[in-house]
Amino acid sequence: MDSLTQIVLGASVGEAVLGKKVGNKAMLYGAIAGTVPDLDVLCRYFVDTVTATEWHRGFSHSVLFSVLFAPVFGWMVWKVNRKRDATWKDWSLLMFWGLVTHPILDAFTTWGTQLFWPFKTRLAFQNIFVIDPLYTIPFLIFVILAMRQKKMSPVRKKYNTMGLLISSSYLLVSLLLKGFAYQKFTRTLEFQKIQYSKIDSRPTPFNTLLWTANIDAGDVYLIGNYSFFDSEEIQFTSFPKNHGLLGDLRTNDKINRLINISEGWYTITKKEGGLFFNDLRFGLISLDPNEEQFAFSYRLTPDDTGLKVEETPKFKRDAKRLFSALWERIWGN
Repeated sequence: MDSLTQIVLGASVGEAVLGKKVGNKAMLYGAIAGTVPDLDVLCRYFVDTVTATEWHRGFSHSVLFSVLFAPVFGWMVWKVNRKRDATWKDWSLLMFWGLVTHPILDAFTTWGTQLFWPFKTRLAFQNIFVIDPLYTIPFLIFVILAMRQKKMSPVRKKYNTMGLLISSSYLLVSLLLKGFAYQKFTRTLEFQKIQYSKIDSRPTPFNTLLWTANIDAGDVYLIGNYSFFDSEEIQFTSFPKNHGLLGDLRTNDKINRLINISEGWYTITKKEGGLFFNDLRFGLISLDPNEEQFAFSYRLTPDDTGLKVEETPKFKRDAKRLFSALWERIWGN
């Protein structure tokens, strides 16, 4: 999830663990713990694109990381706050829950997380987008309300508990919505007599009302969108896999690692005199039926080291255009 959401979750968890003893300090250090796992993004400045992508939501998002570093961070906080009412053990417990709830929440997103690293299984329930105002805003309001109360006030605990319950309930509801959308996609494929081997569904950005699905249909992938307000049948757009365009690069180590990262959901396109590896799991940059640019696309350039992989940059104008189109599409086709 985005940084603000993880800060809010971490603050709420910190309050639940140690709020009665240290008041708003629990929220502060809980918020810090909730952001620590995402510091793995800094590795992009020291390693190549493929390695940085592999490491993201890896070790720092695991239970092992939480177990190993909670006592270390707990000791550091305890040293700073030794005159407070909390012990080293108290702070370590707060840091553990702040650290571990971060990847647990990330497991509900499309990218997922390697919660059980070093095992390579990536949990990705794909029922919530990395930024979802309906999850974050109510949660934030209750955390702020709790923050404004005295640390021993029962109202403070009530507000914090409400924030945790409402946000967790929304996650559960989004799982149900995913199930309903999945059934709609599979029924439509059956009705249209489309043969396919697998399907991958997820919510579109910022909401859980409009869903999208990738369908493996042999030599092509189909992509379709479905809103709970739709009145017309789902229409699927076809994207050729073009895996053959890789040629000898198919045996390249970086290509195989990209394929593993994308979990096999990828196409190859040739444009601007070069090849591009497109990760389909995060969709296109717009809802335009003629759109061909994917949100995560990597330019492949052979060089002296074998292969240079560069992520295609994203622009704010694309995000604004997508947001406007999403708002209109949510309300039906």
